[in-house]
Amino acid sequence: MSIINNEKIKPWHKEFYVWMIIFFPMLAVVAGIYTIILAIQSDDGLVVDDYYKEGLEINRTIERDKIASDYQLNTEVNLNEELEEVAITLIANTDFVYPKQLSISFLHATRAGLDKQANVLLTNENVYRGNLSKLSPGKWYVHMQHDDWRLIKIIYIDQ
Repeated sequence: MSIINNEKIKPWHKEFYVWMIIFFPMLAVVAGIYTIILAIQSDDGLVVDDYYKEGLEINRTIERDKIASDYQLNTEVNLNEELEEVAITLIANTDFVYPKQLSISFLHATRAGLDKQANVLLTNENVYRGNLSKLSPGKWYVHMQHDDWRLIKIIYIDQ
């Protein structure tokens, strides 16, 4: 400890202002590391690689939705979690020809990592059945599609 002009000088590591100046840059480093860890763990896949191709698909998608509307397609989705089964009742006008198999996508509203696929087979006049593991609670988009049409239904899974 030195004395200058009858004042005691503290060592640098005992000064409050030195630690305050060190604290903020260290806080930024810790926050940056935490942000990197979050970004790696929550790969949400929202960025599209080829925007041009996605733009071209919009017209095809709109046309497929219009065809579903022309057929007056509507659906009812029933999930049996115990049997891990999904039953889909498809309702349409008399012009519609029911395909033997449908590709169904269950898309979680906020977490792409939870998305599931199912292929369902026509079992009755307009009822499709297939296997599907348990869905997490939340909002889900059910995409049903075939060669020329697409139908989207929103369902909510409770806890």
